[in-house]
Amino acid sequence: MRHLLRCTVVLALAFVHAVASASGLQVSPVTLTLLATQNADGLWLSNTGDDVVHAQVRVYQWSQENGAEKLTPSRELLVSPPVVQLAPSERQLIRVIRAAAPAGAVENSYRVIIDELPVEVKEKKGLQLVLRYSVPIFIAAAGAQSTAPQLKWSLRGEGGQAVLEVANSGGMHAQLADLDFVDSAGRRTAVHAGLMGYVLPGASMRWPLKTSAEAFAPGGVLETKINGNATQEKIPPLQRVR
Repeated sequence: MRHLLRCTVVLALAFVHAVASASGLQVSPVTLTLLATQNADGLWLSNTGDDVVHAQVRVYQWSQENGAEKLTPSRELLVSPPVVQLAPSERQLIRVIRAAAPAGAVENSYRVIIDELPVEVKEKKGLQLVLRYSVPIFIAAAGAQSTAPQLKWSLRGEGGQAVLEVANSGGMHAQLADLDFVDSAGRRTAVHAGLMGYVLPGASMRWPLKTSAEAFAPGGVLETKINGNATQEKIPPLQRVR
């Protein structure tokens, strides 16, 4: 269960043939942010396919520990209804309701996990592809507005692989996307297209990169988007770890 919206394909073992039927389950929006004074918001589930869709909706508190994602079942947010059945072309509003006031000086983070449930269709043989959506939910801290993300960046070389490490000492999350590296000689290297991931307040994350460690050796500038805003971060020369 990882990153802002992820569709994880799970093979339903009820079918054993090689032919697959695709799901029509869609979720909108891809993330929610509630103000400190806001008690509820909603997600829309829709069925764009030709068959009935069944789905289960659950809430997890979202944290990051030792550079890894952690999801813990939570009752601080409630969802209604928790189970839905959608006919073709039907939509259903899922209410996301706060059961407790936010605590502390930083925003609270959750994920709503929406699992499509496999349903046997006798007329269709083969593997059924079912979807999992993981929707980030953020609740602003009570009182003063949360401070913006305060990020510390570093690149480490572990063997021949580069590892990006980002720590966030600010009061709200940072969503990282579309990373390019420009070294001190002006050479540009594409690092990661699209969403890289999130760094929650008070947490740090690390991502192994496909780009060779040698590309980062002289140091330079990392061009990226933080919460949708283009920015540049100065990166020191690569640190090598034996």
